[in-house]
Amino acid sequence: MQYFEYLEESKLIYQVFKQSRGLGALEKPDKIFLENTNLMYMFDDVQTDIGNVRETFAFNQLSHSHEVLFSEQSDFLVDQKYIFEVGGKNKKRRQIKDISDSYILADNIEYGTERRIPIWLLGFLY
Repeated sequence: MQYFEYLEESKLIYQVFKQSRGLGALEKPDKIFLENTNLMYMFDDVQTDIGNVRETFAFNQLSHSHEVLFSEQSDFLVDQKYIFEVGGKNKKRRQIKDISDSYILADNIEYGTERRIPIWLLGFLY
C-alpha cells in the first residue's frame, strides 16, 4: 500500500508558470522540466542540451524549499523577490543588469564574484 502512495506523490515532470491571477492561472505552463537531470541522459541516442540541464538542475534544487516561477526578464523568479539567470561561465548580466535582487547561476566556475553564484552551490539546498 505504501508503494502506491509513494508513486502518487512522485512526479516525472514539473510545470513552471509565470505569476498570474484569475484566468491567467489556467494557461499552459511557460516551461516544463524533468524532475531530475539524470532522466535526460536515459536515452543513449538523444543529445542533451547543456542549457536545459543547467536550468533543470537549478529548478530542481530551488523548488524543494522555495516558490519558483517563470520570469519574463530571466529564467526564474524565486519567492517573488529574486531573479535568477542560468548559464555558463561566460554568461553576462546584460538582460538583468537593471533589476535589483538579480543574480547569475553560472556553471563551470569555482567561486562567486559580484552577483555570480556557482550553480553547484545549489546542491547544498536539497
